[in-house]
Amino acid sequence: MLTIDLVRLKKERGPVRIREEVPEDSPLFQDTDIQLASALTVDLEASLLNRGEVIVRGGFSGVLSRKCRRCLEPVRVPLDEKVDLLFVPEDELGPEEGEEEDETRRFDPMRGALDLAEAIREEVVLAAPLYVECDPECRGLCPRCGKNLNEGDCDCVLDEPDPRWDALRAINRE
Repeated sequence: MLTIDLVRLKKERGPVRIREEVPEDSPLFQDTDIQLASALTVDLEASLLNRGEVIVRGGFSGVLSRKCRRCLEPVRVPLDEKVDLLFVPEDELGPEEGEEEDETRRFDPMRGALDLAEAIREEVVLAAPLYVECDPECRGLCPRCGKNLNEGDCDCVLDEPDPRWDALRAINRE
């Protein structure tokens, strides 16, 4: 899944296309807060560069399932992102050089295949919005009883003064 055959890439001398569907229940996003609401479509082209580097360009699209930051109701979030990835053979990067280049990923050219799964996982995690709202007018949850205020008002009385502010109220009365 999400691999490039390096032998095929060298033979064809042109871009190799990778188009795969990552299923909703894929273990790829285990241990992250990413939950797919539909399969993630990954469409990439890989090309071999002069010094053995592999450049991968394309994108991914799908739908994420998130929770509204105000009322905690499920929200479907469309995801459609472009990616540009550069993979450099391990023997091409020195130890200092590799630490400075955050965007450069290493691979072992002797393995025969280049696994893109971890790189795609990182890109999806970075592209996913941290906070979503079901509606810009979402009223959220009552801070006292937890009722979803989008479904109607609750019976809580919020006008009770907070006793922690009594000392300041006493100063204002003087």
